[in-house]
Amino acid sequence: MSTPTGPANGLPVRMPRPRQPGRHRRPEPVVAPEGAPALVLAVPGVPSGTSRSLAEEILSIARSELPGLDARIGFVDGDDEEFPALQSVLTQAAAEHTARNAAADAAAAGSEGEGEGDHEPSRPRLQDAPAVVVVPLLAGPDSAQMRRIRQAVLASGSGAELTDVLGPHPLLAEGVHVRLSEAGLARADRARLFTVATAADGIILAAMGGEEAVQAAGITGMLLAARLAVPVLAAGLDEDGAVARAAGQLREAGSQQLALAPCLIGPEIPEGLLASASQEADCPAAEPLGSYTAVGKLVASTYGAKLGIVQRTPQGTPVR
Repeated sequence: MSTPTGPANGLPVRMPRPRQPGRHRRPEPVVAPEGAPALVLAVPGVPSGTSRSLAEEILSIARSELPGLDARIGFVDGDDEEFPALQSVLTQAAAEHTARNAAADAAAAGSEGEGEGDHEPSRPRLQDAPAVVVVPLLAGPDSAQMRRIRQAVLASGSGAELTDVLGPHPLLAEGVHVRLSEAGLARADRARLFTVATAADGIILAAMGGEEAVQAAGITGMLLAARLAVPVLAAGLDEDGAVARAAGQLREAGSQQLALAPCLIGPEIPEGLLASASQEADCPAAEPLGSYTAVGKLVASTYGAKLGIVQRTPQGTPVR
């Protein structure tokens, strides 16, 4: 029988070892600093209930990655009522941020006058940050969409700062892989080498936004090709005949079963465009990335990178 100070028979006590952080342990989430700017997600395309629900799901993921985050949605083509326009959302977010900071400064001055006391410690205060950070809901560069977003930022008078788009990034390749597997067009697990009878042996990776967007999608395409061990060609979904030409190149190279995979989130795709491209290329298409978890993570990490907030993936490596 042992006592509080040791065993009665003199044998050593086996004490529990303190848990050490390791590569397979999920780190504690980084909390948004006090005074952090609002994150406004700029949603392109024609506003709809579907795009709003998708954006809300993405922001829910972003908030889980960065607790305490003030995250809002602004539609590039919003109408200020059912679908708030980006410009008005920025103006309101900036005004509220200024008011909160003034109240926090007043409270801090009051607590200093009263002494330390037993006040609970507050979150670190973020200094010299903008009132708002705008994150475009775009998987790749799109000069036309970005121009409109910049115009809304300037017109709002909010002093908001605009981040880069979300890709290219390895997490987007992961997301495209998942969407292909959900459609039965790729193995779900490359490690176990599951056999899928309908798996494609050639992938057309669709992008929108001109040549720059296609080049960026090509980087994601190389990552996707490494995951699937099949050829991948990027093509502009909004360029006449580009998807059909890519399909022809893949078939000439020996691919027999093709698949069209959008490296796109969804709201930016005009209705019917993906279906018509699938028909032109005579191959099935996977769904856009949508609210896949990686998209929400990239939104949070893109915001954090703008402010110097380092976030980590579950494996403990920087996301961005």
